[in-house]
Amino acid sequence: MSTGRMEAFSDGVPAIVITVTVLELPVPHGTTCRVTGLILWADLHLLVWLSLVPFTTAWMGENHFAATPAAAYGLVLLAYFALERAIIRDQGRDARLARAVGRDWKGKLSPVAYGTAIGLSFVDQWLAVAIYVVMALRWLVPDRRVEGTMAARIAEG
Repeated sequence: MSTGRMEAFSDGVPAIVITVTVLELPVPHGTTCRVTGLILWADLHLLVWLSLVPFTTAWMGENHFAATPAAAYGLVLLAYFALERAIIRDQGRDARLARAVGRDWKGKLSPVAYGTAIGLSFVDQWLAVAIYVVMALRWLVPDRRVEGTMAARIAEG
């Protein structure tokens, strides 16, 4: 990669991420902030890693699913779970999100599958990519628990 491409990438990613984070930013009611530093850092962590999805996908494609790009792709996929865990840790096991995800086998299986695929990418990258594809197909079916929990909260008033 030339330095020009890297410079453009380094300039473009923060601009895009900052733009996305300020769009439709709701004004909080009251004077207290209900988000902790841990959640903010986990959210920023997620945004940075999400910005790398196109990069790692293209890197894998250009290098015929080689081990290092396939492992990097798996690392990007793990970012969401850090945010979910941070929110549950902050709000407690009885919080709305914790109840909504409950016994979420799909959610618990995903980080294990991604971690396994990251390790497997250095042994058999095609098996690692197959795991990514299977997990993506599993997530095509929407998970109604979070939606149902939020609808119940709205109904409660």
